[in-house]
Amino acid sequence: MKIWNFGIVGAGNIADFHAKAVQSLGNAKLAGICGTNPDKVKILATKYSCRVFNNTDEIIQSSDVDIIIIATPSGAHFVPTIEAAKNGKHVLCEKPLEISLERIDLMIKEHEKNETKLGGIFNFRFNEAVRVLKNAVDSGRFGTITNASVFVPWWRNDEYYESSWRGTWKLDGGGALMNQSIHMVDLLQYMVGPVESLQAFIATLGHPQIEVEDTSMAILKFKNKALGMIYGTTSSFPGQFRRLEITGTKGTVIMEENSFKVWQFAEPIEEDSEILKKYSTIEGGGGVSDPMAIPFEPHARNIAAFIDSIEKNEPFEVDGNEARKSVEIVLGIYESAKEHKEVFFS
Repeated sequence: MKIWNFGIVGAGNIADFHAKAVQSLGNAKLAGICGTNPDKVKILATKYSCRVFNNTDEIIQSSDVDIIIIATPSGAHFVPTIEAAKNGKHVLCEKPLEISLERIDLMIKEHEKNETKLGGIFNFRFNEAVRVLKNAVDSGRFGTITNASVFVPWWRNDEYYESSWRGTWKLDGGGALMNQSIHMVDLLQYMVGPVESLQAFIATLGHPQIEVEDTSMAILKFKNKALGMIYGTTSSFPGQFRRLEITGTKGTVIMEENSFKVWQFAEPIEEDSEILKKYSTIEGGGGVSDPMAIPFEPHARNIAAFIDSIEKNEPFEVDGNEARKSVEIVLGIYESAKEHKEVFFS
């Protein structure tokens, strides 16, 4: 069995999740970490018994590293992703893939050119309950889907935004949507997309010190003619679990985190009662007010699926083009809100 050696670029909070996830896999090993804060790098390297790399170039050029995980601020994903491709390294990049479509397209192109894989971290997709719901959608159990909406009523205190990059357009690329809600934006388009058009409002209501939005609302029309809504905020004290609702002419499901609160169809099947029983409990704190209160296991499944796609030489389900879709929707929301117009997608 081949052991895949990982290098993590970035040593912030999310790097800890990736380190733990990598180390939990039987065919993966954490080779080392680099970052701009030497103290944080040293702490993580000591915790996970791995090498400290002095800078990004060193970790990317190392023959001891097969796969690079990008865990830097969102607006700093571009350069290490490009350089990794040029050095023949596969890349798993934290959400969002980047904060502009132009940068994302160049990242995708560079990895295609060098025949390396580029994948996104959308760990929520790798919850078992999500797979069960996706199967229900794809098998037509909802009949004609009439509404599909996501809600992320989260809370972040002022201390959260004291970081030099959070809450800035340059490095965060946005606020409650681009950072916190993008997982659910991805999940919504994955389940019901693509989106045909949207209209939106954004506001900064609870954290006037930041540049970006902390409250957002968008109304969507999907290409399958269903309507929907995206609500995301970091100004909803004390924070509630994120929620996905899908309803149609033959069924309704309400999903909170990785559990089903409603699972009801006009044409029941034998497995329905077992599904409700199995996925009735929310695991973990969900990150509603504490970004560290999430389980690492979905990250591990995300990473394992990426390794599997490399070994089998098959497309990764959240490749660059797939991870791009949620960013396009978020940027469309920002455009609609700022220009006071409906935004259409090709």
